[in-house]
Amino acid sequence: MVRTILKDGDVLAGAVLAALGVYIVVQSHAWDYYTPDGPGPGFFPLWYGIAMVVLSLWLIASNIVKSRSVQPRAGGTIDWQAAGRALATWGAFAVSVALMGVIGFVLSFALLTFFMVVFVFRRPPLTAAVTAIVATLVFHLIFPVILTVPLPTGFLGF
Repeated sequence: MVRTILKDGDVLAGAVLAALGVYIVVQSHAWDYYTPDGPGPGFFPLWYGIAMVVLSLWLIASNIVKSRSVQPRAGGTIDWQAAGRALATWGAFAVSVALMGVIGFVLSFALLTFFMVVFVFRRPPLTAAVTAIVATLVFHLIFPVILTVPLPTGFLGF
């Protein structure tokens, strides 16, 4: 039973994310939590780290409870299509971050969204294009326009 749980990808991912959350909480103590102007630079990382730890522990606990109620599968088959989509998602995020400095946030995020909708969620390209445009416009409206937070710009100026 214990060996089966330790081989569960969700349990391992939860443990790694919980450790990362603890690290973030510890590191956030180096910054001010609250300043005279409001929340300081340590405010968001502290709560983000706490949320990571809580949600990671929840993931671990729910998988342990689920594994006790379900009989183990014979052979431990792997869903290679799902694994491929997960790796494609990681790769798309990495490419998007790398492109952000060159083509800017707007185009990089739109391409990432389009890729995710078409290849990961398997929706038609028209749906992906509409989703990419709307999501990018919403991000642009929230951050640069409403919050006046600059996003990376590319050689085209946006």
